[in-house]
Order: sequence, then C-alpha cells, then structure tokens
Amino acid sequence: MLESDLRHQAAQLNTQVMSHLENVDVTFRTGVIGEHDQEFLELLPATSDIYRFKLFDDTGQVIWSTRAAEIGSVTNKTDFIATVAMGNILYNHEEKPIAEVDFFDTDKLDASAPSTRHVAEIYTPAIKDGRFLGAIEFYSDITQVRNLFITRVRLSLFVLCSIALLALTAVIVVLYRTNLQQVRVLRARAEKERELMDDQLRLAREVRLLGELNEWLQSSRSLDELFDMVSRFMTHILPEAEGSVYVYSNSRDVLDGCASWNGGTHKAHIHPEGCWGLRRGRTYEFGASEIDFVCEHAEPHDGRPYFCFPILAHGETVGLLHLRALEDREECFHASKKLAQLCAEQISMAIANVRMRDQLHDQSVRDPLTGLFNRRHMTETLRKSINRSQQTGAPLSLIAVDVDHFKKFNDTHGHDAGDMVLRAVGAALEQGCDRDEVACRTGGEEFTLILPDNTPEDAMTRAEKLRQAVEAVSVRYGEKSLPRITISVGVAHYPAHGTMPQDLMRAADDALYAAKDKGRNQVQVACGAPGNIAAPLPVQGQQRETQKSSPPASAA
Repeated sequence: MLESDLRHQAAQLNTQVMSHLENVDVTFRTGVIGEHDQEFLELLPATSDIYRFKLFDDTGQVIWSTRAAEIGSVTNKTDFIATVAMGNILYNHEEKPIAEVDFFDTDKLDASAPSTRHVAEIYTPAIKDGRFLGAIEFYSDITQVRNLFITRVRLSLFVLCSIALLALTAVIVVLYRTNLQQVRVLRARAEKERELMDDQLRLAREVRLLGELNEWLQSSRSLDELFDMVSRFMTHILPEAEGSVYVYSNSRDVLDGCASWNGGTHKAHIHPEGCWGLRRGRTYEFGASEIDFVCEHAEPHDGRPYFCFPILAHGETVGLLHLRALEDREECFHASKKLAQLCAEQISMAIANVRMRDQLHDQSVRDPLTGLFNRRHMTETLRKSINRSQQTGAPLSLIAVDVDHFKKFNDTHGHDAGDMVLRAVGAALEQGCDRDEVACRTGGEEFTLILPDNTPEDAMTRAEKLRQAVEAVSVRYGEKSLPRITISVGVAHYPAHGTMPQDLMRAADDALYAAKDKGRNQVQVACGAPGNIAAPLPVQGQQRETQKSSPPASAA
C-alpha cells in the first residue's frame, strides 16, 4: 500500500517537472538547464515530500541533481534500461545512514534513536509524444510514514485479534451449549455420507462389471459360450440371488433352459404360459404385493421373492431371466432390481447379436433354395478335411452328384417343378449325412457330399444308397406326380485321386461324367480307385459340357 502511494506521488511529481520545464526535449537531449528551470527544480524539494531528485538523459547520465557533484555521473543500476527505458516506474526501498539524507536535522535526535532512515528511490520515465527522453529519480524519506503505517497495522491487528478472540469465545460458548446436538447431527451426516460413498463405490463396481459383461458377451461366438459367460458374471454382479436363463426354441412353443448360477437350477423346458412375466409382457416381482401368484417354472416354491425379466431383442421376446433371493438376502435382493434389469438388457442384446451373426453366417454359406451348404463353404470344408487327413491319416471321400435330365423337368413342367426336384434331392443328401459329413449344392443341379472318416468301400456303399434314396423319391407337383428322379454319381478318394481340393473335385467330376456316359442313374469311381468298379470314360472338355447341359436324344 505504501509503495503504491509513493509510485502515485512520484508520477505526479514527474508530470509536474515535465510541465514546468520550458523545453523538455532540449533539456533532456543537451542537459542544459535554463535559469527559470533551475529555480523551479531547486524549490521542488521544499514544496514536496522529496528531499532529493535527479534528471537523467536516455543513456542514464545525470544532467541535473540537487547534489551538484552528481551531475555528469552515469547510473550503475542495470534495471534502468530494462525497466525505466520501457516506460515503467522503478521502485527501490533501502535503509540508509542518516548522513545521506539531505536536510535532516540530526541535532534533534536522541542518542538512542536509530542511525538509519528508510528511503524510497523511485525512477520515473520522462516520455513525450511516445519517445523516451530520460528519467527522473526521486528520493523520499519514508521512515515516519512507514512507522506510522506499521503502528496502525499493529493496532488494527490488535483490534482484529481482540474481536476474533471475543468472537471465538462466543462461538466456543455456543458450541459448548449445542455440542451434544451437533455431535448427533455430525454423526448422522457422517453415516449418511458413508452410506453415500458405499453406494457410489457399489455403483462404480456395477457399472464396471456391466461394461465388462457387455464387452465379453459381444465377443462371444455362440449361444453356449454366451450363457457360460452369463453364469460367471452374474455370480459376481448379483451375489445375493440365484438365477437361470431360458431361451425360446426355434418352434417358439417352449423355452429351453440354458444356464443357472449361485445354486440355482433350470428345467430342460418351460411353457411361456407358465411364467407371469411372459404372460403379462413385463417384469414380474414375486413378494412385492399382498397377493402374488407363483410361476410354474418356479415350483417347488419356498416363499422367497423372485424376479422374472422377459428378455427382449428388437421388440421380440427371445427368452427369460429368472432370479430368486438367497436365504437371508431378501433386502439386498429387492434393492438390486434395477441392476438386474440392466443385466437382462445386456443379455438380450448379446443374444440378438449372436443370432443375427449366425443368421448372416448361414446366409453366406447356405444355398437359399435347398438349405444345403454352398460352393464356398464346400471348398473351405474340403480344404480343412484334406489337412486333417494329412495330419491323422484318416480316410476321406468326395461324392459328386448331378440330377439326370434336369433340363427336361424345367422345360416340361416349369421352373417351379425344377425347384421342387432340387429340394427333394437336397433333402435326400441331407438325410444321408452323419457326424461331420457335409452336403452342398455347388450350382444348378450339381451337388457334392464330403465324407470324412469313410473308407473307399464305405463311400461307394453310401453313394449307392444315396442313388437309391433319390430314385425312390416321389415328388408331387400340383395334382400329379413328377417323373422319376435319377442321379449320376461320381466318387473320388483321398489321396488316391488327388491331394489338393481342386484335384479331388476334378476326379469326382470325371467319375460323374463317366456315369453319365454309361447311361446315367449309376455310381462310378474315379480312375485308379481301389475295388472292381470301372474307371470313367475319357471325355473332352467341350463334349463334357455339351453332354451335361443337353441330354441325349434318346433320353429326351
């Protein structure tokens, strides 16, 4: 505060000096002080609070001073150029001997008085029209003002301390009188804050577990893996409840039990009408009303409260999440309803995603007409089967199938009839598959059957049974039955007829065309196969395509 006042006074004195000088520019540039200016400058200490001042040019050289001996000297202060020349006021407070303070009467001092005085040195820039001309340094004895200021501050602090002490005393008295009540309030508040903190920690844990549950469920590859993840996570997320999950079967007439946890059990199948949550289309909470009805799937019931959450996905009910309170955990169980609802939503989204992924995968590998695997899946499966046979030495056979005179069905009875024929052949192939065997429709009226772990003799037997099964099929179209369906079959064995997928497929196709050349409706094995079945006839590529697309005149 004192420094701020001194800076303000120095700025006023600077203005006063600059305004009284006859020619400021000439004075600071040449250092020549006129007679009138000399009189004014000499009278200034007597009419102000300063006892000494100097004028500097822009290089820091003294051009005038109340002490004539200082004229011509150069200031040694490094802050002169850095601060004053930039247009700022430089303030310096020092304690100097009394002898250096001009006009101070030392005779009036007591012997015990201090031998030093507090002096403020203030440099103010001399600026005109935005140009730095020099500086004016003022010396002021601030001892009395400083002592008075310190005395007032001490007095103020004493008064404030006295007031604070009185106030503190009053507060202590008030606190003492209300201590018991405040302690009770503080304890209640602390307990409430502790409960709030516990709730915050519990909520943070629940959010973290829900996030982890969602991440794991979204990465599951199958429903079985998904329900295993659900069982493990629900044990941690809802430790106060036992539970189980049910999912609608493909027929949607029953729900299949898929998983249970925390000591809970699930039935193999339940009916939708046996659950009040599914019947009412919303969450059912047993034990929340005066009158409750037990769901059939919750029998036998021991009176414990439970939840039934319908699992919804894309607006459709896909399953049921059933939770029942563990013994002596009913209070915590009711408080977990919202969290349980969030878990049901996470499970529903995960089930929908897995089913959608399965549907998209089926669409990418299935033939839409017959439901058999397509050529893409057949090629990939054959490659994997060959790799497995190379590693284990297990036998592998490939059967190529082509419907005889298929064009005749389309031309005579229409394409709808042809589609029915393809479906019938596809169904016969699918019924003939077992274990890891794969039936595929590779295009048009062509089919392929991959038979891992089948010896060449078994593969030939399977091919003949397939031919007989197709021949026995009767397809009705409208009010009449279509002509008898026959197939030509070619069989190739790994590794006798090839070690690469394309080689094995080519060998099976060659055997297939050999069967057609020999009159159709028969089984032929590729050239070089074991057994006593004849090898295929050599047929050139263009002739083979012609025979495949156009039946012989006699067949037509």
